Amino acid sequence: MDTIGQNVLVVTAAVVASLLFMFGLNRIWPSEKRREHNDLVGWQLSILGTTYAVILGFMLYTVWTSYGQADLNVDREANSVAELYRLAGMFPEPQQSQLKNLARSYAEAVVNREWAEMANNVEPKESAAIDSEMWRTVKSVRAASPTEQIAQDHALSELNLLGQHRLTRLSQSTTRLPNVLWSVLLVGGVLTIVSACMFGMQEEKLQALQIFSLSLLVSLSLVAIADIHRPFRGFIHVRDYAFQRALENMRDD
Repeated sequence: MDTIGQNVLVVTAAVVASLLFMFGLNRIWPSEKRREHNDLVGWQLSILGTTYAVILGFMLYTVWTSYGQADLNVDREANSVAELYRLAGMFPEPQQSQLKNLARSYAEAVVNREWAEMANNVEPKESAAIDSEMWRTVKSVRAASPTEQIAQDHALSELNLLGQHRLTRLSQSTTRLPNVLWSVLLVGGVLTIVSACMFGMQEEKLQALQIFSLSLLVSLSLVAIADIHRPFRGFIHVRDYAFQRALENMRDD
């Protein structure tokens, strides 16, 4: 989902549709006539509800874990850029100034352009070009002291990590739940709510309250999954705070 308004609209539509189905079913097949089948419906609802709860919980855990991994990877990528900027201070000129400028340009490209590109499902490319330029700059250093040699070795290692984190970020920006899993979630939710509606109860208001609660919980869970299953898109997404902090530190240097 892209906005909170869309979330509210989907949840409201799901709850209203569930209540309308319950009231329509009660008119077509009165609850008094369904009570004799409550044992069968209750058994079916118990199996469906338990199975769907496990599936829903597993999906929520999976997408939240993926979101957390994407957030952590962004922190590591930003830390690698900041570390390269610090290591550049141990290089001779002109590589020192070149690497510092490239590190700042990398963070600026990610914050100002690539975050919006990932949100619009466009593959970012600018950071890859800057990364290649940083490799050339570090390799061009002719170390004249042990300190410069150590700094160069560390910079090469950090560049390797930076490339890994960048590729991971690009991969995570395009990941999403497969359509088959969405089919399982949606069909399972519909079957669970329909089975609950089929349960014959004497008090229609009490049944309406139960259907309202069940449909609200199911729809909220599905909306939560939809919001976070794409870590860099939608209403809830990984922020670029780590790169902003790194950029501020490099500007204050």
